[in-house]
Amino acid sequence: MTPTIPATADELSPIADLPTPALSHDTRLLPIQQIAQQLGLSADDLIPYGHHMAKVDIRALRPQAPQGKLILVSSITPTPLGEGKTVTTIGLTQGINRLGYRSVACIRQPSLGPVFGVKGGAAGGGAAQVVPMEKLNLHLTGDIHAISAAHNLAAAALDARLYHEQRLGQDFSPQTGMPLLNIDPQQILWPRVVDHNDRALRQIRVAIGGGSNGVERADHVEITAASELMAILALSENLQELRQRIGRTILAHSISGQPITADNLGVAGAMTALMKETIHPTLMQTSEQTPVLIHAGPFANIAHGNSSVLADRLGLQLADYVVTEAGFGSDMGMEKFFNIKYRQSGIAPACVVLVATVRSLKANSGAFDIKPGQPLPAAILRENIPLLNAGCANLKWHINNAKSYGLPVVVAINRFPDDSATELTLLADYALSAGALACELSDAFAEGGAGTLALSQQVINACAQAAKPRLPYPDSASLQQKLHILAQSYGAREVTMTPQARQQLEQISAAGFAHLPLCIAKTPLSISADASLKGVPHDFVLPITACALSAGAGFVRIYAGNIMTMPGLGAQPGYCHIDIDDEGHICGLS
Repeated sequence: MTPTIPATADELSPIADLPTPALSHDTRLLPIQQIAQQLGLSADDLIPYGHHMAKVDIRALRPQAPQGKLILVSSITPTPLGEGKTVTTIGLTQGINRLGYRSVACIRQPSLGPVFGVKGGAAGGGAAQVVPMEKLNLHLTGDIHAISAAHNLAAAALDARLYHEQRLGQDFSPQTGMPLLNIDPQQILWPRVVDHNDRALRQIRVAIGGGSNGVERADHVEITAASELMAILALSENLQELRQRIGRTILAHSISGQPITADNLGVAGAMTALMKETIHPTLMQTSEQTPVLIHAGPFANIAHGNSSVLADRLGLQLADYVVTEAGFGSDMGMEKFFNIKYRQSGIAPACVVLVATVRSLKANSGAFDIKPGQPLPAAILRENIPLLNAGCANLKWHINNAKSYGLPVVVAINRFPDDSATELTLLADYALSAGALACELSDAFAEGGAGTLALSQQVINACAQAAKPRLPYPDSASLQQKLHILAQSYGAREVTMTPQARQQLEQISAAGFAHLPLCIAKTPLSISADASLKGVPHDFVLPITACALSAGAGFVRIYAGNIMTMPGLGAQPGYCHIDIDDEGHICGLS
């Protein structure tokens, strides 16, 4: 089967009535060396990429250095309205710096697919964005392209090995000195990737005509952010671990059912060589000249959707507070932070910040079928207390979900100009009654760090509490037990599995991987696996359609419903608005 990712809130364009963000090229930029100095980094620690970006050599890591505190930003269930997680993440680190502490943000690198599709960039916005915004959204330091090249090298190597083994038969080993892998053409698990939305590549055939073209077979193409190599980069602690993880990645199975790894194929070393420079996080600055580390960009669906372990470690060594963002809602990126990233790295957040907006909670009431780019219903734009009350149940669920991991929760209300004072007061009171330690307004978009001072202080207070994460299941639980525990946490009454999914899960367990955590791939637009079920769904069925092993990344993917790994372009894609003006500035990129 070809897993797919539907249009998600992280891929959707901002609604047209949002305030226009400040232009990135109007922001005063400091030389990147001065940004590095704020963190105590020297010129020798940097690998410069122009005047305003540099990679930070991971040799700057000092394992015994004092450690700051990590703040994990998540949100309610995403909607096409946008909740403002990145704006809040950037604004929060700006606010903490204004309070006199050293703070750095750690965020993911955006994919070109959403940038040119319907979402736009991932630099934040207004007075709380990463600058130069165009650099972040377009190529950055080339890491995604290096991952594409390494991934596609393995795909080409598989097809080449399949062709030559079938061409030479039993003469293959004597002529090449390499063992026969006996690759099963029906069990090749490693499709090619490209960093663009391209629905025409979801189902393809390769080597059409056979013969010297190779072995003809069905295949598909995925977007680069869905590559296991991206997840591996985000979880690796050093170059040697990166090489080891790539080496044990399973690319295919033999005719006898044996796994064929990148090491078996002899391509892991070359793949790592292509990705060598990706191991170093990239340093940039915010619109208030405070530091930001950008590293890796795994999807929060079939991967864990968080910035890298290395960026976190570097930030925690250099700053008092590190603010990092998890993709989608707390049932997606936050859950995977704890169950995958925390389990593997031991890096624990001190608190969770949940971002909510009045308009998104109204949308989570389920009263409307809101589509990206369409005008908002009037009931969402004007004061509507009953509608807000109906949507607040979603906030309560996410507060309880975050608290179930044992950490204090602070709610950040991302304020919009049309929010009424009555609505904001109601929402703040509700958040506190639902169990949040604190709730504050955030005006990061309009005011930058000055608009998050109260929020920043509440987050610092929350970080002072002694707390250690609780995990929902132990490593020793079976894969089936882990799945049922997570399904129950979503509110499902039962889990159904296709015969194929059940067999795949049993095979993964039998192969010795039952100790791995789960990565549930489902829609982010609902706590359930059905995007149409808004608010807090109850008594639903969680349908499992397929299971797959990410042996290099170290987790088991569980597909709940029809999940796509190649998004498509809409009828009015974002690239239509992007151009270059007479002075060479990129315009139309948001």
